[in-house]
Amino acid sequence: MKAFKYITGLLVLAAIISSCHKDLDRVPTNALTADKVYSTPEGYKQSMAKIYGAFALTGNGGPDAAEGDIAGIDQGTSDFLRLFWNLQELTTDEAAIVWNDPGLQDFHAMNWTSTNVMIRGLYSRCLYHITACNEFIRESTDEKIALRNITGTEAENIRRYRAEARFLRAFEYWVLMDLFGNPPFVTENDPIGKFTPPQTTRASLFSYIESELKAIEPQLVAAKQNEYGRADQAAAQALLARIYLNAEVYLGPGNNKYSEAITYADKVINSAYSLNASYRSLFLGDNNRNNTETIFAINYDGVNSQTYGGTTYLINAAVSGAMGPATFGVPNGGWSGMRSTRNLPETFGDYSGNTDRRAMFAGNKIEMDDVTVFTDGLAVAKFSNITSTGTTPASPNGVYASTDFPLFRLAEMYLVYAEAVKRGGTGSEATAIGYINQLRQRAYGNNSGNISSYTLNDVLNERTRELYWEGFRRSDLIRYGRFTNDSYLWPWKGGTRNGRGVESFRSLFPLPSADINANPNLVQNQGY
Repeated sequence: MKAFKYITGLLVLAAIISSCHKDLDRVPTNALTADKVYSTPEGYKQSMAKIYGAFALTGNGGPDAAEGDIAGIDQGTSDFLRLFWNLQELTTDEAAIVWNDPGLQDFHAMNWTSTNVMIRGLYSRCLYHITACNEFIRESTDEKIALRNITGTEAENIRRYRAEARFLRAFEYWVLMDLFGNPPFVTENDPIGKFTPPQTTRASLFSYIESELKAIEPQLVAAKQNEYGRADQAAAQALLARIYLNAEVYLGPGNNKYSEAITYADKVINSAYSLNASYRSLFLGDNNRNNTETIFAINYDGVNSQTYGGTTYLINAAVSGAMGPATFGVPNGGWSGMRSTRNLPETFGDYSGNTDRRAMFAGNKIEMDDVTVFTDGLAVAKFSNITSTGTTPASPNGVYASTDFPLFRLAEMYLVYAEAVKRGGTGSEATAIGYINQLRQRAYGNNSGNISSYTLNDVLNERTRELYWEGFRRSDLIRYGRFTNDSYLWPWKGGTRNGRGVESFRSLFPLPSADINANPNLVQNQGY
């Protein structure tokens, strides 16, 4: 069973936290107050389940309910991963989408505005999740635990939950830092109720995330000693390695932290995690089982955590009826939505997968002559709801997926190490080559793809092959200076057939205009 069966925690925080509006902290709206919710160890665990569930779920009434956690957006499109993925992947060469839902075509054309509903959705989802974390952290101090006469092992469990809530909050602040730069900022120390959050800076937020992760690192359980789907020390270390690799993006040129990235990547690499023997198994409908590589995942279950986002979205939108949805474990699905530009499969060379088995594509036309035609461009067959034994997990409608989504994998740490070394961090290039070769040996099934030297561009290409469609591409292209300018093009970048450079300010998304209007403390990002 996946950790913290999300359905058990659905109703607990709903009484305390409402949809995210102007105020990030909300006053309780009915008689189920915090003192009642957190009066028992079970109440704490149920509340923690809701906090983890906020990644996978869109509301308390199921995916077809009229309203979800986030106001002003269709609930089916409002889950964290669907929104995050759209902003990180549809804006790049790795993906384009056929549909004309409000705001979607703006991403690949790179002409979004501050009124884009998807941008506002992710921003609000992150702040909603931060609000939930703040509430739990506020209610799980040693003083509050003692006041409620919770002692011994149960008290220690709550302290661990608290460290996990701080990790989840740090993760969401990383998302805001990476995509929005200068969001509003609030913690458990700020007042509840009528409070207008101040705006932070990207540099200040970096320091906060860094200090939080270092503070909770010893409080989290050791690597791979927690329930699957819950954060451990390696998750905090992996997020530190990730932000250190991107430090010059967040802090400005010359403010690099490549040696620190190596230090924390090394901690994860030398922990209890190891590469799965099969790359394909990492993205199947039972990828929670026998998974030695995924450090932290969003758990999905076609029965207990139903959503039209998450991997249900990634699988169904990548598949058409002609591709045989049942072979992907969604017999009543196949939405004919997303595919790749030619740049992604061409990174593999032989993109049929005959050499590099990570290349999982379908279709006959690599060219994307028309961005609104699903058969233009290859479909990506990386994620599937079929299990490793060839069965289809339970789903009441034949559409919901049970495939978990990896937010952190050990393979990323190998590539963080290799890139940081090549950028001048203190580490071993021979060790880095060994890490890259481990990934390539798994991909090729032998040593035929091994390398003896590498360049920075080689690392980027290896990240493309290893991590495609996992939500990295926009951040990677920005770090390599290829996201907005003419130095690297892909079909329909900037809205033209052959691609064009766009304004440099698009390396950040705008703060939603609705929040700018509601919060006088906020200043819009440049260019919007």
